Amino acid sequence: MTKLFIQMAGFRIVMEANYDYVRHQCAPYLKEFPLEDADFYVSASPKEVAKEISVGEKDGLRVSEGYAESICLYRALCTRLPEKDAMLMHAAVISDGQYAYAFTAPSGTGKSTHIRLWRQAFGEDIFVINGDKPILRLMDGVWWVYGTPWCGKEGWQTNIGMPLTAICLLSRGEENRITDLSPTDAVLGLMHQILLSKSPDMARAQMQLLNSLVTKVPLYALSCSVSEEAAHVARAAMTP
Repeated sequence: MTKLFIQMAGFRIVMEANYDYVRHQCAPYLKEFPLEDADFYVSASPKEVAKEISVGEKDGLRVSEGYAESICLYRALCTRLPEKDAMLMHAAVISDGQYAYAFTAPSGTGKSTHIRLWRQAFGEDIFVINGDKPILRLMDGVWWVYGTPWCGKEGWQTNIGMPLTAICLLSRGEENRITDLSPTDAVLGLMHQILLSKSPDMARAQMQLLNSLVTKVPLYALSCSVSEEAAHVARAAMTP
């Protein structure tokens, strides 16, 4: 068992890991600090890892022990983050250095494709904060977004944080059309993009955070094609 000392999203996190997979995955976030200064301490039992492997096998997937442990640690952290006014969301976040835009949608909808379109359209102006599971954190009334090691198969992540400019719910369409989204219309879609805790108290805290998120951050719905025009339409609408 190895203790990994990780700093991300302004938190000090200690993870207990049995496999090198997690250590390599978290390498950009490793930084020593006194154990007693940890904000979170998370671990995954052999039983939890074995269960994750079994679930993958039922879905026809070959899951390594290291990958399974990583998923279990991610879940353990998700259930703790609301204690510090933070949560992890299934989204892809890009930035031009001044603004940070989060795109969320069910898996397979095209978040990664849309990010590629932005990078094609705007070149080096655009970088990815996180490609799959960023941490969102409320600090002094402002929502910030941070990179994490859980960043999708592309490996897109940067260990930085920025104020979150906007959230966009993606869908596929033949035309590129973006509209403002009300908190009421957005909240259900966003609920499906967070891992709700099984603890009633933590789940309640998550819902309170989600309510804050949809009232403080501008929300949009984008129906888009696979074209650079989609990136131009989205950026023009969401940039303050």
